[in-house]
Amino acid sequence: MPVAIITGASKGLGRALGAALAGRGWDLVLDARTAGALEETARSLSAYGTRVEALPGDVTDAGHRAALVAAARKLGGVDLLVNNASALGAEPLVRLEELDPEGLRRALEVNVVAALGLVQEALPSLRAAGAGAVVCVSSDAAAEAYGTWGGYGASKAALDQLAAVLGVEEPGLRVWAVDPGDMGTDLYAAAVPDDDGPRPAPDQVVPVFLRLLDERPASGRYAASDLLEER
Repeated sequence: MPVAIITGASKGLGRALGAALAGRGWDLVLDARTAGALEETARSLSAYGTRVEALPGDVTDAGHRAALVAAARKLGGVDLLVNNASALGAEPLVRLEELDPEGLRRALEVNVVAALGLVQEALPSLRAAGAGAVVCVSSDAAAEAYGTWGGYGASKAALDQLAAVLGVEEPGLRVWAVDPGDMGTDLYAAAVPDDDGPRPAPDQVVPVFLRLLDERPASGRYAASDLLEER
């Protein structure tokens, strides 16, 4: 069975994508910082009959990243790496004049540095998979200028660039930066707590990721809204 590593997988988009892959027979290695929520997710996804390894920890910890890849290798390798774990930099979001440099540093460490570190750790297994793929969960804030989204957007823009270069350097892999659009997640609620407008649930966006896996388009940046319109 193919094996996927998904970071930030205890809830939201990470959990929804894990459920979809488990339903297709994928084995999973899941990461999140909150052990209780991650264990509950792992129990739920195990009901699909696939193997699920849950490793609580922080992706900024090199030892934790190595453990995630080691767990995937024990299951058979790494066919898919999903860099989904994200930090906002400030909760709620603030204007750049108020952004604590430590918050920005945390966003860059989680969203960019840790993502690259996990890619580096997994690369030998991804190459050996024959059809290895990397998904970096991006944001429209990486490409558009929205007030208060500067720190988070800058980190996601950097992640997009890393994904683009990785796609050039690793032509045998598929590397996709995917903007899922606004979703009804805890992350969005923490970012903009006063905005309670209706938003799609994460599982409504998951078909975009499955389509990428099924059709394997060229490495690049994709917006969920565009791919959903094409269906």
